[in-house]
Amino acid sequence: MNFRIGFGYDVHKLSKGLPLTIGGITVPHTKGSVGHSDGDVLIHAICDALFGAANIRDIGYHFPDTDNYYKGIDSKILLKKTIDIIEQAGYTIGNIDSTISLQKPKVKDLIPEMKKTLTKVCKTDSDAISIKATTTEKLGFEGREEGISAYAVALIYKK
Repeated sequence: MNFRIGFGYDVHKLSKGLPLTIGGITVPHTKGSVGHSDGDVLIHAICDALFGAANIRDIGYHFPDTDNYYKGIDSKILLKKTIDIIEQAGYTIGNIDSTISLQKPKVKDLIPEMKKTLTKVCKTDSDAISIKATTTEKLGFEGREEGISAYAVALIYKK
């Protein structure tokens, strides 16, 4: 088989006074992600989609939250390491499709900057990365602004 598809999902609690990082950029907001790393829910979902596509476990296996090395780490570093790992396994990125789910803040105007950042880290063309955002119409933990989630699908090719 020359190509494989993987799915990723991540969720983080939001808390006042913390920075909010999504897609490798800082998003202005009164709440930020609670996490062992910088809590970038979008990058974490993308990492899991890539690991899943390559059938090489998940983000928690490769970058455990029990390892202090990863405490507060920039998730762009984790994504770069993820790409190195899948490349060592003989794969390259075909495309990534992702969705961020949060009630506030609205991030639609920040998506081009996220896309530019992720394109650079992933060493791919900008048309290979899709980022969308949605609310949950005030339903669930995202709608109550208690947390944020992200979904990602990745297509990878055997080199």
